[in-house]
Amino acid sequence: MYHERYMRRAIEVARGNPEAPFGAVIVDRETGEVLAEGLNRAETNPVWHGEIGAIINCAEAHPGVDWTLLALYTTAEPCPMCATAVLWSGIPHLVYGTSIQTLNRMGFPPLDISIGEISRRASFERPEITAGVLEEECDSLYAEMVRRMGG
Repeated sequence: MYHERYMRRAIEVARGNPEAPFGAVIVDRETGEVLAEGLNRAETNPVWHGEIGAIINCAEAHPGVDWTLLALYTTAEPCPMCATAVLWSGIPHLVYGTSIQTLNRMGFPPLDISIGEISRRASFERPEITAGVLEEECDSLYAEMVRRMGG
């Protein structure tokens, strides 16, 4: 399945920061080309999450891109900040691996609002959301992170 191909790339990107393995890629849905990637760099900028990085990198590398033709793949369900950034960018398809509920069970700071709920409450066009792609592989990124941190 093509979703798995792009999620595998997001997982590879995420492995670039074992302390915060949140990776994202933006794909042109018509050509299949990966246009941008993003990796969590919150250790140097608290708002630089993987999805934010991918969106910024895409905007800088592809001025004038038609955001309505894109999909964003991310290793974990976006936090509220990143979910809102996806809505503002107009990306119509979001694909993620690990759910917010799983991250909460692992001990991450609790976030009790999903991208689906944020999307329902917003006046933006609602993106199509595909959840749980390569979920076990994505979950293992965060389980390893928790182990590394002594959790």
